[in-house]
Amino acid sequence: MTGVGHPFGVDNHADARAAARAWISVTQPGLLATVQDLGRPGRASQGIARSGALDRGALRIANRLLGNAEGAAGVEITMGGFSAVLVGAGSGDSPGRGAGGMWVAVTGAQGDVTIDGRAVGTNRAVLWPFGARLDVGMAAHGVRFYLGVRGGIDAPVIAGSRATDVMAGLGLAPLTTGDALPLEGACIAPVPANDLAPWGVAHDRIDIELWPGPRADWFAPTALETLFGALWLATSESNRVGMRLAGPELARTRAGELPSEGMVVGAVQVPPSGAPTVLLADGPVTGGYPVIAVVAEASLDRLAQARPGQRIAFRHASP
Repeated sequence: MTGVGHPFGVDNHADARAAARAWISVTQPGLLATVQDLGRPGRASQGIARSGALDRGALRIANRLLGNAEGAAGVEITMGGFSAVLVGAGSGDSPGRGAGGMWVAVTGAQGDVTIDGRAVGTNRAVLWPFGARLDVGMAAHGVRFYLGVRGGIDAPVIAGSRATDVMAGLGLAPLTTGDALPLEGACIAPVPANDLAPWGVAHDRIDIELWPGPRADWFAPTALETLFGALWLATSESNRVGMRLAGPELARTRAGELPSEGMVVGAVQVPPSGAPTVLLADGPVTGGYPVIAVVAEASLDRLAQARPGQRIAFRHASP
C-alpha cells in the first residue's frame, strides 16, 4: 500500500479553470498509448465492443486519487516509454512554464515515473507543473500504465464513451508525437488529503478464474482437465483485441465451425489449432470458434497486466 498526503486542500473551481487553459502535449507515445475510460458496455447488439481500459481497477484508482469520477478518461500506456509536457497559461495568456500545474497520478504497471527528471513514483497524486515533462519509463512488472489527470482527458464522446477502440476505429486514434490532449476539468471532489492506494502486479504466475463456457460440450472431457491443470504462457501475439496463450492442445470432439454467435469480453475461444485465445475489451462482438470458458469479471484486470512469457493458471470461479 502506498500512502498519499497533501498539506493543503485543492479548490475544485480553480482546478476546473486551470484545466480549461491547459493541455497535454505528447512528445513520445511509446509502443501504444490510447485514451481510455470505462468503455461502452451494453452495446454489443449494435456491433460495438465494450472497449475502455483493460485494467479498469487501475484507472479507477488513478481517478480516486485525483478526486475525479471513476470513469474519467485517462491515457493507457502499453509497456511505458511515454513522455509528455503539460502546457498551460503560465504567465498571462502565454502557454508555458509558470506558477501551478495539474494534479496527476500514474497507476497500473510498475516502473519509473519522473517529472523533469525527478522521481515521483506511482499510485500517488503529484503536481505536474506547467511546462514540465513527465516520463513514464519501461514497465518492470505488468504491461499497462494509466495516466490520470485531475478533471480527466477531454476526448470526443462516441457512443457514450471517450475510449479508443483500436479494432473498430472508434474514438481518438492511438496517440502520436505532437498530439494535444485537452483537459475536461470535471472534478467531483478534492484531491484526497490522505489516501491509500493498493499497488503491485503479479511478478510470476497469474491466477485467473473461469466460468464454464457455452460450448464446453464441443471438447473432450480431458480438455477441461487440461485447461485447469496446465500452466499457460501469455504470448507476444496479444493486444487490446485478444491474448493468445501457449500450452497443450485442447482436444475437440466436434469438427467444423459454429455459425457466428455473440462474444463477451473474456471469452476463451479455441480455434482448430487447439491454442486458446482470450478476447479482450476491443475484441469482436461475434465469432465462430467455440468458447470453452469465460474469464470471470474480477480476473480481467489481472489478465490485462500479463506480460509475454508470464505463466497463467486457470481456476474455477466461485459464485
